[in-house]
Amino acid sequence: MSDALILNLVLFLPLAGVLALLLVPASNPGAARSLTLAAMVLQFLLTAVLYVHFDSAAPGLQAETRLPWIAGWGVNYQIGLDGYNILLVMLTAFLGPLVVAGSWTAITKDVKLFYAMVFLIQFAMVGTFVAQDLFLFYVFWETMLIPMFLMIGIWGGERRIYATIKFFLYTAFGSILMLAALIYLVWSLYKTTGTVSFAIADILKARLPLDVQTTLLAAFGLSFAIKVPMVPLHTWLPDAHVEAPTTGSVILAGVLLKMGTYGFMKLGFPLFPDATQLYTPLLLVLSVVSIVYGACLALVQNDIKKIIAYSSISHLGYVMLGLLSLEIVGIQGAVIQMVSHGLVAAGLFLMVGMIYERCHSRELAAYGGLAKLIPVYSVFFLILTLASVGLPTTSGFTGEFLALLGAFTSAWPQYQAGHSLPLVVAVTAVSGVVLGALYMLRFALTFLYGPAQAPHHSEAHPLADLNGREKTILAILVVAVFALGLFPDEPMRKTEGAAKAYRSLVMTPRLPAGGAQ
Repeated sequence: MSDALILNLVLFLPLAGVLALLLVPASNPGAARSLTLAAMVLQFLLTAVLYVHFDSAAPGLQAETRLPWIAGWGVNYQIGLDGYNILLVMLTAFLGPLVVAGSWTAITKDVKLFYAMVFLIQFAMVGTFVAQDLFLFYVFWETMLIPMFLMIGIWGGERRIYATIKFFLYTAFGSILMLAALIYLVWSLYKTTGTVSFAIADILKARLPLDVQTTLLAAFGLSFAIKVPMVPLHTWLPDAHVEAPTTGSVILAGVLLKMGTYGFMKLGFPLFPDATQLYTPLLLVLSVVSIVYGACLALVQNDIKKIIAYSSISHLGYVMLGLLSLEIVGIQGAVIQMVSHGLVAAGLFLMVGMIYERCHSRELAAYGGLAKLIPVYSVFFLILTLASVGLPTTSGFTGEFLALLGAFTSAWPQYQAGHSLPLVVAVTAVSGVVLGALYMLRFALTFLYGPAQAPHHSEAHPLADLNGREKTILAILVVAVFALGLFPDEPMRKTEGAAKAYRSLVMTPRLPAGGAQ
């Protein structure tokens, strides 16, 4: 079986799962759960085969399929793997079975519909990562909105309608701007070359005046910055996380937020290199504001879901910092940080869901002394907390350290040349590490070592510790966190070629002949 065929199976297996769910009786939710878990495990195994086969030394796309779709518009069904997406596709497939297993007992209403939405969003997320045609990318990008909207709106909390509307308005606004910019890009390519093409490789050759690049970067950038999210476009995230079911929060934090940073890396910055260079100081400032402000907001929260939600804003600020450094080590650190945050945030949200199923409260003040009440749960929670803080040997350390190293490596020559802003940004970003330790250790101290208490816990009915299913889920995540932290060399080899290509694209001016503005 060719790698191209395997990649198509990975992409379309969730859609086959949706069709298979139609055959499952509504009176048998257990069968729906089992079917979904089996399909997700198969998808992960197929993705693992692609990961092993991926040749880091080979240039260009691998496992590529390109077929005419809307020939008159120059639209093709083109998918493939490269150093930009291989780790993120692997992350998406890895989290799939854990998401299903984590929702095993939490979802009791409309079970078939729920898992159909899980399948649909898995299809859209993988499709967004592997799409190599802008039209196809946009279709998958928009498709992601539908299942997440329904997940929050149907299975969410008391304020789910408010959260879904806010989520929809923010993301739809950004998407409309990106669509307009996308159409203009294709039209510009047609004007200059006479060719109508949505292929990303073709559009990367377009030469645009600086003012046009600036406008289009703003359109793409707003869409991606909303998805990251970067301050001040972040306010939809806490509401979405708080009201979403645990599965929705895990998918949102684990994969969906990476769509924004991936969009900047794959499209936003390489498509408009001159505008990116011009506005790098502003983007650096917004990145470090997201790091520090997100950490400060997490520090004062009492809702345990909001603590993790705001921490995501801070952690993904390091990804932007690494991408903007234009240093190979920083770019690779950004990719590692994307994967690391996906693992750690997914684990923390799963653990919040596990304690919520038992106690039905998300208020930090309602808990204390869980280390005595449920010690196995507490051990896993402390490990993931330390990974979030960036403890050496964990993936959190590897990603943040490399991103910061890239930022300092880039900033020092600029400081010597009289430009102090990049160095100020890099130094300020380090404070995010300190603040991260403060809010996560405050969280753990109260949660695990305060006076022993938990809603619905009593001597007659003690709080139940983790069961076998929950231990297995968390053990798999913890192994992955340490594996990425201790052995980052292999994943970094997979991304090195893409990091070099990204750096070359962003650093090479692409103004029209004569440098027209």
